[in-house]
Amino acid sequence: MKMLKSLPVRLLIGIVAGIILGLILPEKAMTAVVTLRYIFGQFIMFCVPLIIIGFIAPSITRLGNNASLMLKVAIVLAYVSSVLAAFMSMAAGYGIIPHIVIDNATEGIRELPEVAFQLDIPQIMPVMSALVLSVLIGQAAVWTKAGTVISILEEFQQIVLKIVEYMIIPVLPFYIAATFCGLAWEGSITKQFPIFLIVIAIVLVGHIIWLAVLYGVASVYSGSSGLEVIKHYGPAYLTAIGTMSSAATLGVALKCAHKSENLRSDMVDFGIPLFANIHLCGSVLTEVFFVMTVSKVLYGHLPSLGSMILFVLLLGVFAIGAPGVPGGTVMASLGLITSILGFDADGTALVLAIFALQDSFGTACNVTGDGALTLILTGYANKHGM
Repeated sequence: MKMLKSLPVRLLIGIVAGIILGLILPEKAMTAVVTLRYIFGQFIMFCVPLIIIGFIAPSITRLGNNASLMLKVAIVLAYVSSVLAAFMSMAAGYGIIPHIVIDNATEGIRELPEVAFQLDIPQIMPVMSALVLSVLIGQAAVWTKAGTVISILEEFQQIVLKIVEYMIIPVLPFYIAATFCGLAWEGSITKQFPIFLIVIAIVLVGHIIWLAVLYGVASVYSGSSGLEVIKHYGPAYLTAIGTMSSAATLGVALKCAHKSENLRSDMVDFGIPLFANIHLCGSVLTEVFFVMTVSKVLYGHLPSLGSMILFVLLLGVFAIGAPGVPGGTVMASLGLITSILGFDADGTALVLAIFALQDSFGTACNVTGDGALTLILTGYANKHGM
């Protein structure tokens, strides 16, 4: 029963159940499934601007209130690591995905029935408006030292987190099940699902490569061995796989980092908790490759280069504001997926599903990468006599 509380397990059950139902349900029953999927999708999309404001604005106020040289260095390190990991993933996507055999043939594909009724739930504002508003409010609150507004933003973030935890997360398995039911009924999922297993394997290799890059750079810059740091990270890596949460892994990560002789204790106490919330290199690497794959599978083409560059640059910002909880990165960036890449409900559902299925490994990459950035912080502090 404990396993059923795990989001990846519930999503996997939803995927399997959806595929089985899609292969046996008659057209009249599919009308109900399509209608439910539409309603669930409307609800999730409605929450996207709330998630953006709830995640981004409070993060800006927290960073602004504690502004210091080391904090700025840490933020730059986290952003650069995430964005470069995303660009590496993007380059791999353009190089690898066109060579993966993806059958876009429409022969034998049935058209889904229309929804029985439409329950439209318009967003309170467009996604990009929510992003700009978050930046303006957060930064202006810091400039004016508006304690009341800052407190309200903190409480609003807790409200949004509860909406995600108690409303969006429980709906996701049913939304995913309905989506895969529709894909199976159409006849396309049996052809395309094995592709995602291949893609997940490719992404795991990408995690290893990026960790090697991070620790290599950290070793060269600090003059200390990154291998001496990463050898202590086994318990943290395994804990991250089990919890799928950087925040939940924080205690173990601190213990692992403190065992390293090459990391300064004060830099560990400062960097590890901070990076646990703002450094999500494994998650953004994963998401970039997944959205490119989904675009190719569902829409027959990869996103344009300009769209992907804009998506990556903004995804790095969203990753800093995303909470260190299961699925935090992809939840925070749903607006980018729909507004910049133009994904519809099917595309969004597929990204959510395959991202959640490997989220534990993305989180493990995030947590392990924090050790490399902390080694860079140690080198920076030593070189500047801090």
